[in-house]
Formats: sequence, structure tokens, C-alpha cells
Amino acid sequence: MPDRIKLEEQVNILRGQLEQQPPLSEEKREALEALIAKFELQLELEPATQTPSISDDVNQAAIEFDAEHPVISGTLRNIMITLGNIGI
Repeated sequence: MPDRIKLEEQVNILRGQLEQQPPLSEEKREALEALIAKFELQLELEPATQTPSISDDVNQAAIEFDAEHPVISGTLRNIMITLGNIGI
């Protein structure tokens, strides 16, 4: 499924950005790592068993990172679009 592959790629991009971006507070780093863990879990689940709440989590994270880390925020917004395309 192309959207699932795209989501995997975007999660990998997010991981790279987490390492390359200016230092994040420990709280923000942990929040992003928890979000990445949720993405990985979603990728393992069948579409019928996936929860739409992850989209809300991604949206909230994108808003929180928008001012200080716009690149990460943009990647999160791309992930949100991909989740929508998958039906989550």
C-alpha cells in the first residue's frame, strides 16, 4: 500500500530531523519519540483496528512545534495528511 510506505518514509524523516534539528528540550524529545512509537504501532495494525486519535496527537504536536521547529512541524503535517489518506 503506497500510503503506508509513505508513512514509513515520513516517520524515518522525522527520526532524522529529531537528530539533526537544534537541541530539543527533554520533554519535547520524549513527546516526539512517543509519537514515533505510536506511528510504528499503527503501521503494524490492520486498518480496521487503527484508532483515529493518533491524528489528533499529530495535529497537536505540529501546533506545538510550529514556532520553534517549523521543519519538524511540516513533517508532522505531512504525516497527518498521509494518515488521512490511509483512513486514520
